[in-house]
Amino acid sequence: MQYSEIMIRYGELSTKGKNRMRFITKLRTNIQDVLSIYPAVKVMADRDRAHVYLHGTDYKPVAESLKQIFGIQNFSPSYKIEKSVPALIAAVQAIMLDIYQEGMTFKVSSKRSDHDFELDSRELNQTLGNAVFEAIPTVQVKMKAPDIDLRVEIRKEAAYISYETIRGAGGLPVGTSGKGMLMLSGGIDSPVAGYLALKRGVDIEAVHFASPPYTSPGALKKAQDLTRKLTKFGGNIQFIEVPFTEIQEEIKAKAPEAYLMTLTRRFMMRITDRIRKERGGLVIINGESLGQVASQTLESMQAINAVTNTPVIRPVVTMDKLEIIDIAEKIDTFEISIQPFEDCCTIFAPDRPKTNPKIKNVEQYESRLDVEGLVKRAVSGIMVTEITPQAEQDEVDEWISDLL
Repeated sequence: MQYSEIMIRYGELSTKGKNRMRFITKLRTNIQDVLSIYPAVKVMADRDRAHVYLHGTDYKPVAESLKQIFGIQNFSPSYKIEKSVPALIAAVQAIMLDIYQEGMTFKVSSKRSDHDFELDSRELNQTLGNAVFEAIPTVQVKMKAPDIDLRVEIRKEAAYISYETIRGAGGLPVGTSGKGMLMLSGGIDSPVAGYLALKRGVDIEAVHFASPPYTSPGALKKAQDLTRKLTKFGGNIQFIEVPFTEIQEEIKAKAPEAYLMTLTRRFMMRITDRIRKERGGLVIINGESLGQVASQTLESMQAINAVTNTPVIRPVVTMDKLEIIDIAEKIDTFEISIQPFEDCCTIFAPDRPKTNPKIKNVEQYESRLDVEGLVKRAVSGIMVTEITPQAEQDEVDEWISDLL
């Protein structure tokens, strides 16, 4: 027997009351985006659950994709069965004979949304339970936590049977908590910060600063590849490339070396905030971890934050490096992050950066610069690209084609 669909159960959405359908609609869109690499697969969602119709697609890779999508509590691959008692009896017996191992316990859990069906849920449980005993006389029933829970659902169009329950990623559907701008470098921390923001339903747009010729095309592709890894948690992400060469050259030429990092980060914050305002974002997100580098002391954060009133979310601020690496490995960004391409934050990094920058000094050095003009030119020069899961699959297909 071949699975016909995957039934998806929602997580925290059960608490959303009148907003529930808005959350469900967004989750359906996210599932469609992530599963767009499987052309035959179709997605539908109602108030109680979502349905992924496989139409002949192997359920295993689809299930692996579903495990990553935020907003899903769990899901079950299901068989579509003719809506008749004889067909259900035959299917239940075939499934049990296929998966049963000596000593296993079972129960049947029926749900009848089609109330015109000839048996009610209690009668169906009893009939199908007896059918299992006929096929496997030694099997035992266990009502709480059995080894096999046969779930039978009678709908208008057909009956469905499942027995696997696969845990989902939980969290909230991406996009239900508003939009945030993720300051994405090529390092380990910022993709993890993006992942954690996605988990709480934030629709992120990735803002990446590029300074050619100091930063290479490889560094830009690295940031795009990291963004692509994040699409598997909730769908397409807008990638925003910011031209930053002029600003870094100006800072290096006109400010003391010890303040290069602070001034650079203040410009990045200003530009990200300007982009946020133009694109309807609510917050700025970054991967700063307290005390990890010189620009991430509380004093540095205060001096950098002083250029904006927009909330700045730092999901990894209290984590040490090993905790962040653990998550990076889990979400499959670590190996990309450690590729040896320099980003904007490292190319002009001073040997002895200021760890306790004074705002009055920072403002004095910025008075030597055309701050507004530099910010305006950088924002006007941004390039926006939509990063999709399909793009990643296309690259894999192209690579395989080249090998052949």
